[in-house]
Order: sequence, then structure tokens, then C-alpha cells
Amino acid sequence: MSSDLHHEGPLHGVRVVEFGSLLAGPFCSQLLADFGAEVIKCEPPRQGDPMREWGREKPYGKSLWWPIVARNKKSITVDLRTPEGQSVAQRLIAQCDVVVENFRPGTMQRWGLGYEQMSETNPGLVMVQVSGFGQNGPYSARPGYGSVGEAMGGLRYVVGDPQTPPSRVGISLGDSLAGTFAALGALLALRVRDRTGQGQMVDSAIYEAVLAMMESLLPEYALAGHVRERTGAILPNIAPSNIYPTRDDGLVLIAANQDTVFRRLAAAMDMAELGTDERFATHAARGRHQVELDAIIATWSAQHDTEHLMATMVKHDVPVGRVYRAPEMLEDEHFAAREAIVRVAHPDFGEFPMQNVVPRLSATPGRIKWAGPRLGEHTDEVLTDIVGLESAEIDALRTSGVI
Repeated sequence: MSSDLHHEGPLHGVRVVEFGSLLAGPFCSQLLADFGAEVIKCEPPRQGDPMREWGREKPYGKSLWWPIVARNKKSITVDLRTPEGQSVAQRLIAQCDVVVENFRPGTMQRWGLGYEQMSETNPGLVMVQVSGFGQNGPYSARPGYGSVGEAMGGLRYVVGDPQTPPSRVGISLGDSLAGTFAALGALLALRVRDRTGQGQMVDSAIYEAVLAMMESLLPEYALAGHVRERTGAILPNIAPSNIYPTRDDGLVLIAANQDTVFRRLAAAMDMAELGTDERFATHAARGRHQVELDAIIATWSAQHDTEHLMATMVKHDVPVGRVYRAPEMLEDEHFAAREAIVRVAHPDFGEFPMQNVVPRLSATPGRIKWAGPRLGEHTDEVLTDIVGLESAEIDALRTSGVI
């Protein structure tokens, strides 16, 4: 294996152009860029992707989300709503392996940038289309945000406390799932293209990406008449597996639902008799007495400080983990040892911490080369080196506001 491939990543040599905005499509491209693809992000002139403004905290008036979702990407500005901008995009797509877009279905076709149009000159093109409801069907023309996909895909209904309305999971999971499946589809299509030379379309719908995660929810109803409900922190009939309190107000998740592991937990609690108690001795019995068992464990855990409880669980080989927030992640020795969090240089923020690339490849790992770029930072470079425009043409486009 060449040292270049090891250094640049397994997707080195794959060129991607990203159209669209916000999260679902850009997250797909982030994953591809993490593993070495050259990703060229095409943004509207002047305002750019709205993600540049998103986020609750904005030091210096700048988004803390943008440097992550746009990491390793090049930024160019092109107004796709003008004939001149569409011409530039067509010439760029002709030089690319993959297009990632998350406009409403039909938008790219109206601009002369659809798969049927672009594959005539670039038959190996893979076009990844991320949308709320997919490229066909009665809902396809509707606007579809991640929140709507989470609701219709079944996730929102089962998240939260049973006494409250459905909850959000706390992150934009629907968008990220659709982007992840879109990236998988791009890789599958590239694999086929390597064998046949022929590209294809990849259709990743947010609601379907969420639906794909819903385990046995459908047959539970269709075959057993059961509608899965919200259950808060527990998994019904799987016990013990819950978050338990500690004396110093910590929150610790203990998962000891397997028979042998539960007996180890009982020994750690100095309550070995629980392991043979008919209420708790088997998986099924613990499920029936889940509330009672959780109360026993919570009463015991609340008598111990978090660190002592953690050490006791580790000593007895019981799966355990603290409920982490950002401060705990940044301080954890295991995170540090595996470089799960890296610090990337940023022109405004200095050292910028962000999650590292996953998964880990032993021979051709991905890496983070730079944080999200300035708006249009690579416009001249891309239009000169890839599209093949002359300086005078670029100047004319800039003067007319196309770039």
C-alpha cells in the first residue's frame, strides 16, 4: 500500500461537489471528506450556507457548528439561480465523481443539473440526493426538515418520558442519519462504478433513514398488536439497565441485564442473595419486577460517591458509565488515549476541539486537515484548476455577482 494512500485516506482521488445547505447533505459530504475525498462545497455568494450562522453559542459572532460540518471541505461561491452560475456548475460536475445535493426534488433538473442531464457528459457520475421524503411519492415535493422526518419515521413518539409529549433527542439525528445513509449509498455506487464504469442516483430520504433505525416497531404492531410507547430512561423488561443516582449527585448508567452479570452486580452490592431471589434470578423475572429492582439498586447507589461506585462496578466487571456532558468528555483519560477528541487550528478560535473521524481504519485512516473554510475561500482555485476558467472570466463572474 502506498504511503500516499495511507496519508490521504481511502477516498483520495474521489472528487465530490456539494450543493444544498444545512445538515443532511453536508453531513454526508463531511463523512466523505473525513476519509480523503476532495469535497468542493458550492454556496450562494454573499450569505453562504445558513449553517455558518447556526448554533446556540457564537463567540465572535461565528458559528461553532460550521467548523465541524464543513471540515476538510473547499468553499466556492456560485449563484445557481443564474444561467451563468448553472453553466459553471455544469462544467464543475463534469469533472467530479459525486454530486451531493439536498434541494427539493426537481430543483437540480430545473437548473439543468439533474442526473439525466449531467450523466450524458459524465456517465460515471454518482448523484446523491438527500431529501425529506425521497425523490418520488405523493409527499416528495413537500419541504422536509429533520424534525419532520424524525416524527414520521417513528423516532419522536418513542423518545421521552411517558407522562410528557414526545421529545427531541437533543441532536439533529434525522438529518445525520440521512447523511450517513447517503454516504453509504455513495460508496456503494462508486463500488459499482469501479466495476462497470456506470454511475447512478442515490436517494436518501430523512424519514426512511429514521425508519431504518426503528428495530421491531412495525411487526410488534402488525403481528402482536402492540404500539411501542415512551419509556423514559429504561428499556421495558430489560433489567437492570438504567441511570442510578449517587451520593454526590452524579448519574451513573449500570447495565447488568444478563444473568451472570446481574449476579456480579448483586455481589458488588453485598446482596448476593438477589442473584438467586426468584424475583430477579432470571432475565424474564427481572423484567416482571423491573420497578422493584430499580428501586433497590437506586437506594444502594445513592449511598456511594460516583467515583467509588464506578470503581466498584469496574472491579466486579459490571458494565458501567457516567452520563457525560462536554466537560467530562474533555477530561476523560480514555477519550484522550484514543484521541476521540482532536484540536484543530482555527483562525478565529485558535485551538478548536471537535470529535475525531469514525470509524477507525488501521491502514488508511481518515483525518481532519482543516476546519470549515471561509466563504468562497477556494473559488479562484477551483474555477481555475478544475473548471478551467481564465482569470478574465472569473473576474467577469465576480463583477456580475455570479460568484
